[in-house]
Amino acid sequence: GLKELEKQGEAVYDKEFGWVTPTIGSGICIYGKRDAQGVILCAFEQAYMQGLTQWKKPISCHLYPIRISASKKHTDVEYVNYEPREKMCSPACSLGKQLKVPVYLFLKDALIRKYGTEFYEALSATAENMRLAKK
Repeated sequence: GLKELEKQGEAVYDKEFGWVTPTIGSGICIYGKRDAQGVILCAFEQAYMQGLTQWKKPISCHLYPIRISASKKHTDVEYVNYEPREKMCSPACSLGKQLKVPVYLFLKDALIRKYGTEFYEALSATAENMRLAKK
């Protein structure tokens, strides 16, 4: 990761996604590391959880694969879109489908961090109503 940080810098511009954290060979984020089970962990998040820093990982990383974009027409409107990257997200997406865990539930903490509990509860209730309506 350190070699890529020196080579690419702290962030890179991606035509499709805008400013993003650099990756190693279009795969793992340079700030990620694999644990003994092969799970990729964020170095920022690990440092925060261990009390080494008071700074959490960037909200854009916490929300991933949800991407937030601002409306060009309405300055008080944000668009919240599910935009997984096939190569990086397919294992997590497959597991989520297998366990029947929707993205909004997987990202509960991140969504509350960004938008608050009231927003999350409204989102959850809406999703549940939509699920029941499909039956």
